[in-house]
Amino acid sequence: MNASATRIILGIGANLVPDGYETPQQGCAAALEQLVQHDITILEQSRWFETAPVPVSDQPWFVNAVILAETALSAAAVLAALHHIENQFGRTRTQRNEARVLDIDLVDYDGIVSGSDELTLPHPRMHERAFVLLPLYDVVPDWVHPVTCSSISTLIAALPADQMIRPMVDDAPDG
Repeated sequence: MNASATRIILGIGANLVPDGYETPQQGCAAALEQLVQHDITILEQSRWFETAPVPVSDQPWFVNAVILAETALSAAAVLAALHHIENQFGRTRTQRNEARVLDIDLVDYDGIVSGSDELTLPHPRMHERAFVLLPLYDVVPDWVHPVTCSSISTLIAALPADQMIRPMVDDAPDG
């Protein structure tokens, strides 16, 4: 990792297809390619997961992944970059927990704990969400919640049983 860079964890997901793409996963993958234009470098990516909406609703299932990245940007600048990318892909924010073409969350910013109306770190609900914790375990299995000091394994074990999540199957042909 670059000595002047900060380690960040991003969650990405979607359950609607952005214009110009065939699947929510394709839209998410394209959005990840935009990170470098905002001085965010991906170090590692989890597997893709299919997840039922939280809270439970009749929305389509989501595709989700977690990204370990590094940046020299401030947390506020990272959040602004993520919102910019979401807007490019047609994200609109009208109500909480609605279906969306793209959602990129700043889950953790170098273990910093802070709270404001604009940005709360770590993400305030991440420890309750299988769609964050299971992919996060793929990329940072030794991560510890900076507020509760709970290991990721402990957080996963405490998840509600009604959160449905499964790794996606890669249907790409070999060769």
